[in-house]
Amino acid sequence: MSQTADSTDSSHWRATSQRLVSVLIVPDELQWKNIGRKDTASYMQRILDGIESRGLHDSSSPARATLVENVASLASHLKPFSRQHSPPFRIAAALLLPLNRIVEGPSTEVDVHIRRQAFSTFRTIIREHPADIQSDEPPPVFDFLQRGFNDKDRSVRVDAGRALADLVHLHARAADRGYKSNEMIFMKINGLLDSSVKDAVKETLLITIGSIGRDSQFELLGLVVHCLISQLGQGNHVLKGLAYTQLLEIAKAQMKSPYTLVSPYLSQVATFVVSRKCTNPELIFETCRFISVHPNDFLSVTLPKTLPYLFANSEAKVIEEISEDLGEKISSMFMEHSHEILAHVYQQHGPAQTSGSLTFIKNILSRGPGGPTIQSLVQSCVVALLADLVVVLGHENQERAALAVDALRKVQRSVAGETEIELSPFLKTYMLGIVSNLNEMLQDVHGKKSFPAKKQILRGLEVLIVQIGPPVNGVSPQIMATLQTMFLVPELAEVTLSTWYTFLSALDVADVIPHIGITSAAIVSAWPALSPSTQESAKRCLRHIVFDVGSTVRNDAKEILDEVVDLGHIPELSEIHIQLQSVRIWDPRVALAELQNFMKNNQASLIQNLAAGDVFDPLIGSIQLTLSQIVARDGEVSDTLRQLAFECMGILGAVDPDRCDLKSPDTKMIVRNNFEDVSEARLFALHIIRNVLVDAFRSTSDIKYQGHLAYTIQELLGFCNFTTDLLSSEKTKSVPAWVRNRWNDFPKHVLETVTPLLGSKFRASHKELPHLPSPIYPHQKTYREWVQLWTAHLITKASTGMAQSIFGVFRSAVRNKDVGVAHYILPHLVLNILASENDEDTNGIIQELTAVLKDQVASDSLSTPDKKFLSAQAVFTLLDHLSAYVRIQRQDLPKKTEGKRSRGNSEFAIRQQQLIRVDSVLSSIDHELMAKAALQCRAHARSLMNFERQIVSMRERQPPPPGTDFTPYYERLHEIYAQLDEPDGMEGVSTLILSPSLEHQIRQHESTGRWTAAQSCWEVRLQQQPDNLDFHLGLLRCLRNLGHYDTLRTHVQGVLVRNPGWQSVLADFQVESAWMIGAWDDVHRITVNKEHEGPSVVKARVLLAMRSGEPSPIEESLARARLVLGAPIAASGPSGYRRAYDALVDLHMIHELELIHEAVSNLPPSSQGRRSAIVTLSQILSARLDRTLPTFRIHESLLTMRRTAFSLSTVSRPSITSQIGQSWLASAKIARKAGQWQTAYSAMLQAQYTNARFSFMESGKLVRARGEPLRALQELENSMRILGFVDNNTIDLTREDEQSKRMKAKAQILLARWMNESDRYEASYVLKQFQNAADSAPGWESAFYHLGHFQDQCYRNLSTEDKSGRGIKMNFQTIKCFTEAAAYGNKFVYQTIPRLLTLWLDMGERKVTAENPLFDKINSVVATSIDSIPVYKWFTAFPQIVSRIGHPNRVVYLVLSKLISSVIREYPNQALWFFASVVNSTKPNRQQRGRTILDQLKNNPANTDSNFPDLITSLHAMIDELLRLCNYSIGDRKTLSMRRDFPKLLGMKDSNILIPLQSSLTVNLPPVSSMSHRDKRHNLFDPLSPTFTVFYDEIEIMHSLAKPRKLTVTGSDGTKYMFLAKPKDDLRKDARLMDFNGIINKLLKTNSESRRRQLHIRTYGVVALNEECGVIQWVPNTIPVRPVLLKYYETRNIPAWSKELGDVTRRIKEGTDKDAAELFVTKILPEFPPVFHEWFVETFPEPSVWLASRLNYGRTMAVMSMVGFILGLGDRHCENILLDTNTGDVVHVDFSCLFEKGKTLDTPERVPFRLTQNLVDGLGVTGIEGVFRIACEITMQLLRDNKDPLMSVLDAFIHDPLVEWEDETRKKQRERRNAKDKDKDKMNSAAMKATDLRQWAKSTLRPIERKLKGLYSPTNVKERTYGGITRGGEDEREISTSNLVQMLIQEAIDPANLGKMYPGWAAWH
Repeated sequence: MSQTADSTDSSHWRATSQRLVSVLIVPDELQWKNIGRKDTASYMQRILDGIESRGLHDSSSPARATLVENVASLASHLKPFSRQHSPPFRIAAALLLPLNRIVEGPSTEVDVHIRRQAFSTFRTIIREHPADIQSDEPPPVFDFLQRGFNDKDRSVRVDAGRALADLVHLHARAADRGYKSNEMIFMKINGLLDSSVKDAVKETLLITIGSIGRDSQFELLGLVVHCLISQLGQGNHVLKGLAYTQLLEIAKAQMKSPYTLVSPYLSQVATFVVSRKCTNPELIFETCRFISVHPNDFLSVTLPKTLPYLFANSEAKVIEEISEDLGEKISSMFMEHSHEILAHVYQQHGPAQTSGSLTFIKNILSRGPGGPTIQSLVQSCVVALLADLVVVLGHENQERAALAVDALRKVQRSVAGETEIELSPFLKTYMLGIVSNLNEMLQDVHGKKSFPAKKQILRGLEVLIVQIGPPVNGVSPQIMATLQTMFLVPELAEVTLSTWYTFLSALDVADVIPHIGITSAAIVSAWPALSPSTQESAKRCLRHIVFDVGSTVRNDAKEILDEVVDLGHIPELSEIHIQLQSVRIWDPRVALAELQNFMKNNQASLIQNLAAGDVFDPLIGSIQLTLSQIVARDGEVSDTLRQLAFECMGILGAVDPDRCDLKSPDTKMIVRNNFEDVSEARLFALHIIRNVLVDAFRSTSDIKYQGHLAYTIQELLGFCNFTTDLLSSEKTKSVPAWVRNRWNDFPKHVLETVTPLLGSKFRASHKELPHLPSPIYPHQKTYREWVQLWTAHLITKASTGMAQSIFGVFRSAVRNKDVGVAHYILPHLVLNILASENDEDTNGIIQELTAVLKDQVASDSLSTPDKKFLSAQAVFTLLDHLSAYVRIQRQDLPKKTEGKRSRGNSEFAIRQQQLIRVDSVLSSIDHELMAKAALQCRAHARSLMNFERQIVSMRERQPPPPGTDFTPYYERLHEIYAQLDEPDGMEGVSTLILSPSLEHQIRQHESTGRWTAAQSCWEVRLQQQPDNLDFHLGLLRCLRNLGHYDTLRTHVQGVLVRNPGWQSVLADFQVESAWMIGAWDDVHRITVNKEHEGPSVVKARVLLAMRSGEPSPIEESLARARLVLGAPIAASGPSGYRRAYDALVDLHMIHELELIHEAVSNLPPSSQGRRSAIVTLSQILSARLDRTLPTFRIHESLLTMRRTAFSLSTVSRPSITSQIGQSWLASAKIARKAGQWQTAYSAMLQAQYTNARFSFMESGKLVRARGEPLRALQELENSMRILGFVDNNTIDLTREDEQSKRMKAKAQILLARWMNESDRYEASYVLKQFQNAADSAPGWESAFYHLGHFQDQCYRNLSTEDKSGRGIKMNFQTIKCFTEAAAYGNKFVYQTIPRLLTLWLDMGERKVTAENPLFDKINSVVATSIDSIPVYKWFTAFPQIVSRIGHPNRVVYLVLSKLISSVIREYPNQALWFFASVVNSTKPNRQQRGRTILDQLKNNPANTDSNFPDLITSLHAMIDELLRLCNYSIGDRKTLSMRRDFPKLLGMKDSNILIPLQSSLTVNLPPVSSMSHRDKRHNLFDPLSPTFTVFYDEIEIMHSLAKPRKLTVTGSDGTKYMFLAKPKDDLRKDARLMDFNGIINKLLKTNSESRRRQLHIRTYGVVALNEECGVIQWVPNTIPVRPVLLKYYETRNIPAWSKELGDVTRRIKEGTDKDAAELFVTKILPEFPPVFHEWFVETFPEPSVWLASRLNYGRTMAVMSMVGFILGLGDRHCENILLDTNTGDVVHVDFSCLFEKGKTLDTPERVPFRLTQNLVDGLGVTGIEGVFRIACEITMQLLRDNKDPLMSVLDAFIHDPLVEWEDETRKKQRERRNAKDKDKDKMNSAAMKATDLRQWAKSTLRPIERKLKGLYSPTNVKERTYGGITRGGEDEREISTSNLVQMLIQEAIDPANLGKMYPGWAAWH
């Protein structure tokens, strides 16, 4: 408008305007004076009024010519005002009036020149004022043009044609309204062409239309084509030819064939042409000739387009002629296209037209007998008809859309017969079918649709949603699937979002909630690609969610809006984001993009705290599993999604799999009753809906497949009796409780998906399968084809009625591109068929399985690798399923028949028969074939199992076949263990091979990290075969792992000279060695080749991009690298974390490259800022390294890449150099720990070259590790003197940072420890060094621990006299240091807390020390530390604290009681269970003190407001009831009733009392690296620990002598738990042993070697209620070893005992050791061959479970063997060793024979632990070697390294002695009273020692301490050789761990020792 303003203010512009207007209105004049200069509107209106109101004054030809020129000039002059004013000036209309007047008149006045000039001016008006032409009220332009078309002069007609072309092109550019205008114009043109005007006029028009067509597109081109084709039926051949020629010219100009030109407009053309078939047959013939199609084909193809028009217009003659031409009945044609025909009919104006057409249809179809009704016709196609009409609802022409609404009402009347009901309920009935039809249209199922057509469909869907309203929620899954799919198409995004908004708005608020997360995630992920208008639509959706839905739900807004993804990174959404943040709860798991953003921004804090310590937070495992599942999704996951997931994995890092739970939940189900039990069949249906179908339904974007799945779910819901009544709020609806409960058990996401399908009416058509050959496998090209066809075939063979009902609904769902459903149901199908009695089907299945297995090992196989591998995996999954069925049935069948013999016998027989049939199929498959096939396709556990079974079978043959050589089989086992990454198994197999091959040695070296040795082996192999690529690759792997990159590079170059064809294979090694030595030109040359996509190559591209510093290449290379490096993770799936760990390390590495590059590129300008940034980066990198698998190979690869990343910086900075130096130090450290001395030394030199601080410490450690401790000490001391760390009296005024102080203190501690161990320095001097360390780092736990530990060592070495003197001062210092250490950290909490308690409490008991003034200070220090040390650290020693409650020193007791009170107050749920034995003690002093403490706590005003007093009361009421249960007199009763006998206990259900499980009472310390140890309220226990909710009525009385009572409870977690209430048993011993084992479990988790092997002891909850009874947790799913062995011996007819066996055992007892050994070996063992291996095969038939269970067995047995030896645990007969039938774990029970008590029995025990032949047999082919021995050595070393904390747990035995020890004391007292006088003095002395209870306890525990020091000698013989080690009875030198383990194993398996054991111990078992 600025131009207008400027113009109108100009006097020149006004003058020109007045001049031009004055010419047009001569002789009149306009008055201008009364119009102000600024009044533009009045001025313009005056001009237009003047033009419109004046006639033609001078009609002469010159005057007319002048006027035409003036009109043209005025049109241009007024251009600035075109549509610029509101209301707009109608300039074009005003100018057309004088123009019309000019051309009206006789030809003498209006000559050709004037007429041509007029049309030229008209074109000017169009050009200058287009908006006027396109306005709602356009001027009558066509009338003006028509004057030109009819002109005699051809040049005038041509000019008029050009004006027409301008006009229609102008309209074409105006989109919506323009098409209507052009449509009107062409209607008039067609009218002219069909009129009787002269042919010359028609000729010009046709040429004009042809010229328009050559330049037009889309709708305009359609009008042109239609117009020209309509003239092909002309009688005038010239005009027909001209039309034909014009069409050809247009096709040529458009570069299309005639058919392609016409095809987009075929609908309109065909209707026009075919409707004139009878009246103008020439037209259809010429049209078909033009597009080169036979008329009949044209008729056939266009029927969907022509029949609707013909039927609607009652064109009976045409319809009949078409029927005759095509040879098809009219009724058939109608039925095939009924929905299109009826849609057209119902859209006609008014009911009369529609009614007439329907009558015509009925009549023409009723010519035969029994014609159809209109209702039946409509009903037959109602869904498709409604869908067609809904599409029209979305038409841009509102009139057409309105017709569609009327049409829907007409259809409603035809179907329902009612006129008054609303449209919404009618449409709701059919909405699922309508939406499905629309989806098919959008998916191009019935032919490709254009984008405009799809937009119309989406708009139609939008109108449908509005029409139906909230009930549309019933099809929300289908609508959401459609919207999500269409939103991804850029051209459809805007209209999709509009529909999406309408959908959300139409729903009730509660129904919107499930779609919030998906909607927001879709919008955010696509935001950058959205256009501005589409972004506005997106904002509308988000505003509705956040503002409208959020405000409506108010109270639940936080939880609901939590589903919205993070919007903070999109500036345009800031307003919504702010509103969202004000109400939402932060949840980083909502969407993958948000998770990535969250992790990236919080990795330094959150991830670091979650993934730290010995056990990571469960959330880490959950995140990793979720990410693995995302990338493993087959087919439908985009690269963008995978990149996000891989980036998240990189941020999380390659977390150590041994420290986090990565087990995916087991969703398998075994149908036990072969679909003959309706309840179990329904459970299966529920299971498959929940775990398979819903996930597939929600994740697929294939609408057709979604329909198949919807049908399957719908039918299964019906099978489960789920109906729409479940959704009714009416109470009258009777839904059985079990149905409602099962419905409510569905998770939220499942309910959201299946609810709309409750009332759905999907149908499926099943095609008959072709005849299939047997087996099917060889005849199918792909795995997908085979598994789907075989599954579909087996569905037809389902054996029972219920099985057929369930599997039959899967027929359509399994025949799809997604094989997931088929893969899942296949094992269930096979099991169902095998359990039936159809031998033919069974044989068919066996043939199919065998065909797949044979194909794996066939050398001439034609199958693709993918087909072979995937098919084999499917077969193995199927076999695992069958094996699991066999295992479960074997476990369950005996239980089912107990007590149900009369009714259950027939059922038992049926189940037994089914089990036999399935087991026989499994047995019929050749083990050797299975082993080889499994090995071929990497099913290693299965291969191992089958090879071992072969070996066992060969060994059992007596004698073995001649020439039997087991070596090839052992080599196979060795290879399999290598593939399984089980070095222990490899070690065990190696002991069986006398002469290992070179290949064997290489595997052994590589698995244990001995790369130098492996390198030597590869070099030998290369000498034998220098051109073997695999050998070269092996050598290169060694060089890379050793870090010898120069050698590696040289070797690769040499190999490539000889074998240039190996370039692609060696590219990874070549490029890595190049970047390691900085040869970047070589790196660039190698990476240029795009064919190279190996891990190192893509990393190299990232490095090159970062080196260039350009953001775009960096981003692209990172994205590509993640996809390539993450591929193995996607292939391995969620369960393959360990297999894909190297790929995770690569992703970890890539993220660190990005981290380092960003940090180094954006360093602050100030030196302080740079240092701070680098320190932060260093801390992040350090934490990331700590959470990876702690192996040399992994850590070194990460450190190497970090150094490369830092060296990319072009600017040399000290902070970066320092980081490189620290990285070299870290490399030196890990190499040293791995025993890689040369690598460590090289790294050490590099670190010193970079001047890395404190490198002297690592240098000293390396020297010491290589066996030179004195030189190491000397070097360390010299270095520290140079730095002034030793004997430096000068005051250092420089300020050190915290890290430097800590490192200095570390150096001082290291020096002090080495000085102490060297025995060359005075204790005072060493003490000073420890003191210096504590002074250097005043807040560091380690400094104070080591200082206190040294003081304690010195105290222990004092004489008894000195301990009472200067020892008190030492104790004071020790306690002071230990309290400081405990306050600062938790690394040494198990060393400091127990020891300081022991020192303090022991000193308080001794009068001489308690009266020392220094003891008051000690007491004060401890009292103060109760507040300064977090309570949870005191809890770790709570049993020890409780044991000292009877402390005689009153002052000490006051502090002790305060400590006990603080622990109980902080952790009442756990502590009160530990305190129960005190409160109910039989010793009055202990009981009185315990009750006093609880009374004080209950009455403390600070606790009265909480539920704390009630908890104490409730818990002790429960404990009193449990005591009553233990002591209850039962007589001969076999059960008790909780309801009758213990109603009070029964009434305690639903309490908040914690169930005393071992897991709930186990301490959970924060990670050592975490700062949360300072939090005094650290969450010590699992917050989800279960509480009591239900007590079962029946209490079972067990059969043993004490008659323990077995009670059952249900916890708040829904799990059933069982406990034994044991009378007459001092369970304090068991409780302390569980504490002891608990400490050991924690130690096993801290050690990387034991953690990797998952070493542990199975523990269970024990609560001592007093000294005489208690409660012990029942260990479920366990069975003693004895009945297992007896069962297998019974099957071999070997009796458990015989007279002959009794005779031999008697002879053994009386004979010498030599005789005993010989008799045992020759007479007893041959009668009892080992059978235990059979239990593993039978109990765990699935190979992976079999292997896992056997490893668990071997390792848990090893751990408990070592622990049992240390504790002197005896009586290990086969009833006291249990086996877990789920995991294979060994569980020991009954610890009554502890502390070497077995050696005092009548028949003394001579073995340290049980290791009889059957227990060895259970270990597998390798026996005690490998897994068992290595686990023993690791455990023993760990026990010895942690002697102090373990002994501190046992300290409680001294101060709270066992009842049996008190009995022993009384026994000694009686002996003293009965002694003879002559021996009185001697006995007095002995008795005094014996009766001193504490001394008794100490003497009992002393052997344990000695064993923990490695001091041990067998006591049963004077001298014996163990593995070459001779040990005499009194020779107690310290023995190395491996030698000690060897001695113990030899002792345990020694025939003499076993033979001399008590016969009831059954040493032959």
